[in-house]
Amino acid sequence: MSSKEKVITAVVELFGHKDPGAVDRWVAADYRQHSSLVADGPEALRQLVAGLPAGFRYEGARVIADGDLVALHGTYHGFGPQPLVAFDLFRVDAHGKLAEHWDALTPLVADTASGRSQTDGPAAPSDLDKTEANRALVTEFAEKVLKGADYSVLTDYISTETYLQHNPEAVDGLDGFGAAAAKWAEQGKNLVYRTVHKVVAEGDFVLLQSEGEFGVPAAYWDLFRVADGKIVEHWDLIAPIPAELPHSNGLF
Repeated sequence: MSSKEKVITAVVELFGHKDPGAVDRWVAADYRQHSSLVADGPEALRQLVAGLPAGFRYEGARVIADGDLVALHGTYHGFGPQPLVAFDLFRVDAHGKLAEHWDALTPLVADTASGRSQTDGPAAPSDLDKTEANRALVTEFAEKVLKGADYSVLTDYISTETYLQHNPEAVDGLDGFGAAAAKWAEQGKNLVYRTVHKVVAEGDFVLLQSEGEFGVPAAYWDLFRVADGKIVEHWDLIAPIPAELPHSNGLF
């Protein structure tokens, strides 16, 4: 099995079948947790799975694999009073076990500005031969635009013809992004990116896990789809960084 297949199988058994015994099959003994919801180690994960309610389910949208890192984008139903859109990132060790996990969650928004959901759109990576070129493009975009805040070069990276937006508050196109950013700034929530912690790429999909501020310290998860050398689609999640975590591993 590939790392992607192992993670998918593990997630199905853990969160689909709600089988605590899957921890023994798929999770490393030194499993390192970065989630703000779960304590460190496999036993904490076992307790989480054992306590999932009857109506709980996970609705996957897409999976991106990059070496030993596998990212999932989807929606959890029954994890709380309302559905939660999530990015999960797993590291698979040399023995094929889940060894490390990062995540971020945000409430599902039914009525979005663009009419697109937070997770719909292409599901399977394509243009696999362009993975490294697309990684380089998005990494440079992150340095110059997201971290450097040089918006004069936006069109060097984002298509002016097709830019589909899944952020619930932004409409399609560069003007839509600009209008949403201006509205956030009026609310004291400027988009400030300090550090890009991880870049996960497979084909036309490139996922960034970043740290910065959005009125408060925040974790940014941005998923981009690239076509013909330009960013043409964007999904994201912005989550406040909690003051305390149930472990000492940090959120990143």
